[in-house]
Amino acid sequence: MFDISLIVGLPALLLAISGHEYAHALVADSLGDPTPRRMGRLTLNPLAHLDPVGILCLWLLRFGWARPVQVNPYFFRGNRSTGLLLVALAGPAANLVMAWLGVAATKALGLSLGMGALLLRTFVVYNVGLAVFNLIPVPPLDGWRVLERFARGEWVETAERYGWVLLLVLLASGAIGHLMGPLVGVVYRLLDTLTFFLG
Repeated sequence: MFDISLIVGLPALLLAISGHEYAHALVADSLGDPTPRRMGRLTLNPLAHLDPVGILCLWLLRFGWARPVQVNPYFFRGNRSTGLLLVALAGPAANLVMAWLGVAATKALGLSLGMGALLLRTFVVYNVGLAVFNLIPVPPLDGWRVLERFARGEWVETAERYGWVLLLVLLASGAIGHLMGPLVGVVYRLLDTLTFFLG
């Protein structure tokens, strides 16, 4: 049977991914790195961020990738390591903000059924999922860039070299799915609670 959520979810997915990558580019640009701007990544236009194969896999298989934002920390003002940490956190943070806006809009509009509710619910799920997934501390995800800020030792280079293999094993084994399910639920409930307290 055809799943209408795949069609409804596509614009939500495109916005979630574009917002994530734009946030990376915006923070790098604000720190003094002109690279993302020169490469046309300082935009919410999905065409600037999408990898065609990656978006198809993400849409259909729930695993995919966008074009990573290239940054040059040697342009950063201040501490380069801290700059890279802020750039890494920007993407997941943007997804959490967008997810919260989706929850808030759902409540403000009183939506529970219909196409509008489905679109907003899908938008929230995609954003929370992207934030949680990207914070997993495995290369090349953003969570690894955060861990790398504090990590020391030869194992860091080894992890960088074989990170993709580890990530694929975790995905194929279902381990990431088992981990993300409860975390996505917790984050959603926190956003829902935050929306309630903010009125």
